[in-house]
Amino acid sequence: MPQDQPNSPQDRTADREARYAEFVGLLARHDLSIRRFIRSLMPGSEGVDDVLQETAMECWKKFSDFSPESPEDAANEFVRWACVIARYKAMSWQRDRSRDRLVFREGVVEALAQSALEHLDQREEERQAIQHCLSKLEESQRRLVLSVHSPGESIARIASETGEHARRLYSKLNVLRGLLLDCVSQQLSEDLGHE
Repeated sequence: MPQDQPNSPQDRTADREARYAEFVGLLARHDLSIRRFIRSLMPGSEGVDDVLQETAMECWKKFSDFSPESPEDAANEFVRWACVIARYKAMSWQRDRSRDRLVFREGVVEALAQSALEHLDQREEERQAIQHCLSKLEESQRRLVLSVHSPGESIARIASETGEHARRLYSKLNVLRGLLLDCVSQQLSEDLGHE
């Protein structure tokens, strides 16, 4: 049975599929960060979805140019790289709608983009610290903390499932929030100490 040539169509297809899977994984992981960045550049919520979609398409077109220094840096570099593209897409979107009085001038968008880029790293560190601290909680504690932020979950629902009084669960929630705040603060200060 003959072996495939190194640059056979099957190899190129497999490489492209692997690269696409990597791209989709990075985009899915950082979708919310990129969306927040775009939202910070827009005068209202109109256009955010359009700019996000245009950004995603442009990122895929240019993904062959994306080359992080190391696989460990890929995630952090991707979000910064995508936000640079998003900045230009947001400016283009607003320029196309410049007759609208609610559109920011290009200089304002540039200033907002620079400020948002400076805060990306801080937000990512905070997100990682929160995830780390949440992972230390027992499953029932984590569910209680996240219940107020999860669609379909509520303190009342947990109370009816567990038989505990809602007031007692709110007290537990307040204690857990305090513990999480302390944990996140400690984690962030430890991370600063390692830099």
